[in-house]
Amino acid sequence: MKAVVMRAYGGPEVLRYEEVPDPVPGPGEVRVAVRASGVHFIEGRLRAGGAEGLPPAPALPAIMGSETAGTVDAVGDGVDDAWLGRRVVTRSPSPGGYASSVTSPVSELHELPATIGYEAAVTLIGTGSITLDFLDQLDPVAHDVLLVLSAAGGIGRLTVPFVRRLGATVIGAAGGPAKTAAVRELGAGLAVDYDEPGWSEAVRAHFGTGRPVTAVLDGVGGRRAAEAYGLLADGGRLVTIGCACGEWFAPDPEEAAARSVTVVPAIGRWATQVTDRRASRTRALEAGADGRLEAAYQTFALSDAAHAHAEMAARRTAGKVVLLP
Repeated sequence: MKAVVMRAYGGPEVLRYEEVPDPVPGPGEVRVAVRASGVHFIEGRLRAGGAEGLPPAPALPAIMGSETAGTVDAVGDGVDDAWLGRRVVTRSPSPGGYASSVTSPVSELHELPATIGYEAAVTLIGTGSITLDFLDQLDPVAHDVLLVLSAAGGIGRLTVPFVRRLGATVIGAAGGPAKTAAVRELGAGLAVDYDEPGWSEAVRAHFGTGRPVTAVLDGVGGRRAAEAYGLLADGGRLVTIGCACGEWFAPDPEEAAARSVTVVPAIGRWATQVTDRRASRTRALEAGADGRLEAAYQTFALSDAAHAHAEMAARRTAGKVVLLP
């Protein structure tokens, strides 16, 4: 089979498209002919050797990727032959999902309804499930004015239309004119380019008030998050879900307390408190099947995985990055 193999840590160029042996399903496993593989931003950090606060980098040589969708083409001992030919998605591929064939425990499979394509499936099972878990912590309501940072990213593109349907006002912030236009198309009431100086003043001018925002969903960190925090009204919520810029943002605790701002470290709570991950994934797939959660993704060929990583690192991708064998 074909796979993207990493034999050293480093830049995107260490991802090599190679021929490797086909995996064989063991007892309780199936083999999946892959039709789509999900890519995560964190995998770029792991490719480079990892960093403090991240999971350990994979042992070398490695095939990365934690989400795959496709059709079952072989079963191991103890697995019902009825699985053969079924359309499935899994979060437990072995080897990693950057491959044309993987194995997975049958217990980790989710069978796909006809209304969900393979690309949407790998978007929903990982990014979709964590988005809904984050939104549980945000608890958006109809009267909210929600500012979403990195609104053109994988989580942002799921969040904007989902929250808008609840009746909330959504401000989508993203980098560059193309991404800002994409956020506008998602239905954001206001789309701003946070690479432009004075973007927060544009938000204030639009609403005609000093601190119009009731909640911030921060997946960027750094100065952009600090500027977003400056828009947050007293009694508002700051929900931290990542630091794409490489620098976490946290406000001064005394100042936040004085303004009754609730600071929610959502990524930490998700990592330690969400224990039934299968239920979260099932919920996201069901939300995608009935149209409540709209999967947004950008595809690259599996053979072009190094380029996909380079584009993702340069923040030139929009939505979930998906590899197609």
